[in-house]
Amino acid sequence: MKNIMKNTARLAMQTAACAALALAVTAADAADASAAEKNPLGLVYQGAIMENVKGKVQVRPVTYTLHGLKIAANLYTPAGFDPAKKYPAVAVAHPTGGVKEQVAGLYAQLLAEKGYVTLAADASFQGASEGEPRNLDVPYYRTEDIHGMADYLSTVPGVDPNRLGVLGICGGGGYTLNAAKSDKRFRGVATISMFNSGQVRRNGYMNSQLDSVQQRLHQASEARAREIATGKVEYSGNVDFDSLTDEAIARIPADLYREGMTYYGKTHRHPNSTFCYTTSGLMDVMTWDAMDHIDLIDAPLLHIAGDRADSLYMSEEAYEKAAGTKDKELFKVPGATHIQMYVVPEYVNNTMDKLTEFYGRTLKAE
Repeated sequence: MKNIMKNTARLAMQTAACAALALAVTAADAADASAAEKNPLGLVYQGAIMENVKGKVQVRPVTYTLHGLKIAANLYTPAGFDPAKKYPAVAVAHPTGGVKEQVAGLYAQLLAEKGYVTLAADASFQGASEGEPRNLDVPYYRTEDIHGMADYLSTVPGVDPNRLGVLGICGGGGYTLNAAKSDKRFRGVATISMFNSGQVRRNGYMNSQLDSVQQRLHQASEARAREIATGKVEYSGNVDFDSLTDEAIARIPADLYREGMTYYGKTHRHPNSTFCYTTSGLMDVMTWDAMDHIDLIDAPLLHIAGDRADSLYMSEEAYEKAAGTKDKELFKVPGATHIQMYVVPEYVNNTMDKLTEFYGRTLKAE
């Protein structure tokens, strides 16, 4: 029983890492969070659009159907957008546990400011998108979500379907790599703070759970059996943010977990964002890996990660194993941790400079 409780606690921390991304609470961050609560568009990031103004970057909610589910997304268009012209476009995949209004929206808006049409969509079964059971997070659907964003962008008036790029953040980065193995519509593939959900769910963060892989697979299998027998869906990774104290957060040793609790639970909290996921879904996630067949990616590939991030090892592994493209780079942002790539202006600006150069080269008109 003690081992089961220990592994359950570990699992909850592991889930936090999946979505994790932020700094320790500061007065500035707290002020940003308060302002975000008043954002009429529901956006939860610094500098978010408060209202659509003619002649400036705009965002509007859109929906489309993917495998019978209504997907909720935000479409960003550049200043002075003219649907009669042709623009490059970028699909932005959010972190595991995150939603479109958080860091995915931040980078979608910043890329729109650079002249790109961008789409940040809630994954199927998550956020404001349809799908039951809620908070199902498995590789097949997360990968299809990215294919679906490419489908939708290709139909938007003003988008050049031959100039599509993709950007995946944290867990969305791992699923972006999986989508790019087969989806040759993407001419430029980039990740920020890439997180390989399959590897971490299986091995633990920084390979900390290698001794309990089989035990956790048995737990997931048993959860599925109970779902079939009772119809009740079981969840792992629940975090009560209301009772989470700064002192408790400060005791979390891993930067990704600690800063993630602050980002998702305090400074950039959103009602649709949650760390919980279906326990039975681990049967799918734990037997999957973003690195499998990564050599099938033949498009230009850019990994961006903080050089102080304890998750850096995953971007490094992806860079080394992506042998199918000669146009690849691992760009390390000096001084940044995983979460700080989402909130610290210096690191965000460094990242945007690199993305602007990358997409400007790979998505340019022929």
